[in-house]
Amino acid sequence: MSSEHGSHPIVVKRIKKSAAAHHGGSWKIAYADFMTAMMALFLVLWLLKAQTPKDLQQLAEYFRTPLKVAIAGGNKSSLSSSVIPGGGLDITRQDAEVRKTPDDAVQKAKERQESERLRALKNRLEQIIENNPVLRQFRPQLLLDITSEGLRIQILDTQNRPMFRTGSAAVEPYMRTILREIGPVLNEMPNKVSLSGHTDAANYSNGERTYSNWELSSDRANASRRELIAGGMNEGKVLRVIGLAATMPLDKKDEMAPVNRRISIVVLNQRAQSRIEAENASAAEVSVAAKAGAAGQEVQAGLAAASAPAVPAASAAAAQGNAAAAPAKPGSVQ
Repeated sequence: MSSEHGSHPIVVKRIKKSAAAHHGGSWKIAYADFMTAMMALFLVLWLLKAQTPKDLQQLAEYFRTPLKVAIAGGNKSSLSSSVIPGGGLDITRQDAEVRKTPDDAVQKAKERQESERLRALKNRLEQIIENNPVLRQFRPQLLLDITSEGLRIQILDTQNRPMFRTGSAAVEPYMRTILREIGPVLNEMPNKVSLSGHTDAANYSNGERTYSNWELSSDRANASRRELIAGGMNEGKVLRVIGLAATMPLDKKDEMAPVNRRISIVVLNQRAQSRIEAENASAAEVSVAAKAGAAGQEVQAGLAAASAPAVPAASAAAAQGNAAAAPAKPGSVQ
């Protein structure tokens, strides 16, 4: 019948639907792990940002120390036969492979103890000044502070109460009293002492060609050293006496201010003392080497003079006669 009318048969397909497979929710575990890792990352970044540069440097030093060296100790683990490299950017380099010795901690502990002793000495000096009626009236002219070199004691000049006579290193009586009271107290610590003299910017009439502020500041510092020793300070405590003229004014706005004329006494800490001693030792080595070189040149000159052939007296006289008889060259001076 369908063929008679030219129509196609209708085919009905029935699709059997089935439920989707159940995946068990494992993706939730992976997502939770990812979120935990991200939270840990942001927490670490926040903690690093909140730290000081010093803490970050210590943290970096911790990670530079390899595990092998940190546990077992030793030197240069990357140079050993271990399969674990020693750390650092390159296993052939010497960086970040030496275990930090306890000497650093010991040194820091010594520096802390020394700093405490210097502060105790500062407090003792302040008590002496307050308890001494003579020194108490000079308290505005005494400055005590802790610097990178040690305990610094500065005795300042004033317009109405100068420390020295004008233009000289003659110590005034009140300045002598201050120095002789301070001298014995400095013996309470074994540290060496450095003295420096300072002047204002007033120049002499002849400038710096003869006696100037350089000589004046040095002479005043040396005069202060003598008064400290006269008061009872040990002679061997002085490590350096220098004059700085007007190069380091206390009042930078007014180079002519009286406070720029001062004597600075520094009880040196071990680090500053070692640095100055090293500088003195290197200067002494250069001086000894220069003297040795000059002596060697003198010896060589003496040997050369001894080995030179002697000129007969007759030949020398004949040579002088010929030179006298020879006519002078034009333009020469006789």
